[in-house]
Amino acid sequence: MSTIPQNVDLRSSAAESDDKAKQADASTERPRKRKRRSTSHLKVVPETLELRERIKAAAERQVEDVLKERPFAKSELEAMGRDLLKQMELDEKYLGFAMVLLGNFFWKRQLISIPFERRMLLLPHCLKHAEGCPAEYDEFGLDCETCGACSIADYKVKAEKLGYKVLVAEGSPIVLKIIVEGYVDGILGVACLNVLEKAIDKVLQAGVPSYAIPLHSGDCKNTSLDEAWVWDVLEVYEPLPQPVTSGYVPLMREGKRLFDPEEYDRLLPPMRVGDKKFANSPVAATERISRDWLANGGKRFRPFITLAAWDARNGGDATRKDPSSNEPLEVPDAVKKAAIAIEAFHKASLVHDDIQDDDEYRYGEETLHRQHGVGIAINVGDYLIGMGYRLLAECHVADDPMAVSDIVQRMSLAHIKLCEGQGAEMEWTANPSLNLTPLDAMQIYALKTSPAFEAALYSGLRLGGDVSEYDEMVSTFCRHLGVGFQILNDLKDWRGDSQNKVVTGQDAIALRPTLLLAIAIQAANDEQKKTLENILKGIPESDTQRLEMLRTIFEQTDVFNQAELLVEKSRERAEALAESVQPASLQQFLYFLIDTVLAPEEDLPPEIAQESNLVSLSLTSNG
Repeated sequence: MSTIPQNVDLRSSAAESDDKAKQADASTERPRKRKRRSTSHLKVVPETLELRERIKAAAERQVEDVLKERPFAKSELEAMGRDLLKQMELDEKYLGFAMVLLGNFFWKRQLISIPFERRMLLLPHCLKHAEGCPAEYDEFGLDCETCGACSIADYKVKAEKLGYKVLVAEGSPIVLKIIVEGYVDGILGVACLNVLEKAIDKVLQAGVPSYAIPLHSGDCKNTSLDEAWVWDVLEVYEPLPQPVTSGYVPLMREGKRLFDPEEYDRLLPPMRVGDKKFANSPVAATERISRDWLANGGKRFRPFITLAAWDARNGGDATRKDPSSNEPLEVPDAVKKAAIAIEAFHKASLVHDDIQDDDEYRYGEETLHRQHGVGIAINVGDYLIGMGYRLLAECHVADDPMAVSDIVQRMSLAHIKLCEGQGAEMEWTANPSLNLTPLDAMQIYALKTSPAFEAALYSGLRLGGDVSEYDEMVSTFCRHLGVGFQILNDLKDWRGDSQNKVVTGQDAIALRPTLLLAIAIQAANDEQKKTLENILKGIPESDTQRLEMLRTIFEQTDVFNQAELLVEKSRERAEALAESVQPASLQQFLYFLIDTVLAPEEDLPPEIAQESNLVSLSLTSNG
């Protein structure tokens, strides 16, 4: 039986030749404009097998001659899907279905070239018979191997005999982690269109070969699927001589590998912990706690940015590596050390943030100040900053003596900006008032969130050579990225974020100076301003009542829509900067950052929104 290793954390119609040429060109010219909107009317699965098979055949023909040098963005898939439906004279309600099939045939040849033991099969719990199902959930999902009462066991048993890793669960937020850990290189998944739509763009843009079979309905009860479509791929293996499509999985894995014990100790040798005379000494305690905190927890997104920026500046060779080889990349130690330094600075800021906000948990465990006390936690945060600068001082670059000093200067400015932003937030929270403008809120966002993106991106680029032509672009690009990211977090706070939050509106109750509140204050009438003033004073006492009053005012003043428009404006400004950048590998990486960091939230039915994604490729969070 093939299982995921125990050390993986589980918590967490053919076209004319000129039309084909246009489609090929579309793989390098990206339609960037998009608007967030309700998409439920576009996610209808064709009612008959005959129509589903027609669309499937047409999708395969349309993708056949498209260049496959890089992954699609979701906007490109949508454009191709609309073109496909127009050619077939079909209603746009089938758009989501068409997009899934187009994505399938973009990746199918590469997926079936992956050995079975390097693939994952994802099955949804709703395929089971809801009534009388004897199976129970274990740490890997639904344990149904010996049942045989429904189709899940057929797929699961066959896949495991072939060597697949198999998960049967309500959702799988650990899929990207499993891929980055190096256990899986491709995904065969079954899900409803509601889930597939939210995951598909992230799966494709990350460069993970994937093939999805849509369920016939999204009601999560005894649904069905075209079973033959599963077998078309499940049992097929046809090797390719080399990868066709570039992707960022090798760089993600390299970012994770930096913190594997052997590489971690090589790049950042312990000073006290490794010395026998200090083994049990209090002198080693701070280093022990700090090294453990740095090495564990988090998604390693910032180290990934540094590694990927360096690679992109030098032509993007790492994105064309075969992920299945799982071999370390040829990255200079200076770049690796800078990447670890970025993570050290980030982890230090989290320690201090947790103290300032009195947060109880981080990475599923008690925060450091809860475990060890505030004094020790502050000291650990300071120590991590020291570790970061120690690493930067060791980033020697031959024939470029100014590289390290340039990076250190940028890092120090990032620290200053971060402290200014955090200080401004705490100052307002201590004395909340209606004197908060949208410009004030966005300035705080730019100071708190953008410097981390900027430091990581600049470091990778600077270690790849002279960056004078990119200097201004990096700062402006990261400001738009950071502000848009923080506004999205505000919106998630109210919609509920299944990965990070259980109750909505927590930032509002904590009296943080959010953009949503600033927009409401600016648009409120006298009566609404009086209500807002009372809320800031803690009136009424009930958190629930104040949240409902605040939500009502936000809806009356159109706050949520205004915030979404500002996210879109941040995206458009970042894209305008990316469009002018060369080389192409760097331009593509900037687009990847935009699509990842500013991924739009889709409208999902409540029963789906409460579940995790089938494939969660969320690379960004406060972790």
